[in-house]
Amino acid sequence: MTAEPTNFLYPFIDSEERDSSALLVDLAASARGKMAQSRELQLATLAQWAGVVETVGAEMAARFARGGRLYTFGNGGSATDAEMTAEIFRHPIKGRPLPAWPLVDDRAVLTALANDVGFELVFSRQLIAHARADDIALGLSTSGNSNNVMHAFGEAKHRGLMTIGLAGYNGGAMAGNDKVDYCLVVRSDSVHRIQEAQDALVFELWSVVQRLLADQSTLEGSSK
Repeated sequence: MTAEPTNFLYPFIDSEERDSSALLVDLAASARGKMAQSRELQLATLAQWAGVVETVGAEMAARFARGGRLYTFGNGGSATDAEMTAEIFRHPIKGRPLPAWPLVDDRAVLTALANDVGFELVFSRQLIAHARADDIALGLSTSGNSNNVMHAFGEAKHRGLMTIGLAGYNGGAMAGNDKVDYCLVVRSDSVHRIQEAQDALVFELWSVVQRLLADQSTLEGSSK
C-alpha cells in the first residue's frame, strides 16, 4: 500500500488501524507534544533575538513616523505569513493602523510578472513600481534561500529601504548577506516549527513598533 503523504506527521498511525480510542489518545499526545515543542522554540527564539527585535522595531517605528510603508513577501506557507504580517500592521487588534502591503496579494500581478519576466522577479518588480526610500521590506523564507526573496532584498537595498529577513535552519543565503540589514534566524529544521516561531517574531516586532509610536504620540501631546 502506498504511504499517505501526511504519514511523516503521524508515523504511529498504521494503515490498518482499528482501535479508534487508542488512536485518539495517540493523536492527542502527539498534538500536545508538538505544541510544547512549538512553544519552547518560540520562547527560545524570542529570547535569542530580544535585543535585535527592539532595535529593528525602533527603526521600523521611525520609518513609519516619517510616512514609510511596509512591504512583505514570501513563497508557499511564507506567502501566507507575509499576508498575516501585513494584516496585523494595517488592521491591528489595538493601536495604530500602519501602511503595509503583502506583495503576494494580487494574483494578476504575480502571474503576469511570473509569465512575462520570470518568477524570481515577482517581488522585486513590485518594489520598483511602488517602494520609496523610507519604506521597509520584510521577507520570509524557511530555508533563507528563496531566489525571488533575495532579488527583492537586492532591489530594496538599492532603493534605500530597510530590509528584514526571517529565515530558518542556519539562515541560508539571507544570513550575513549585505542585502539584508537584519536577519532573524529560527534555529530549527522543522518547517512547521520555524514558521510558528517566525509568527511570534512578527508579533513581537509589531508590539515594539506600536509601543514606540504610542510613546512618541504621548510625548508630542505633552509638549503642546
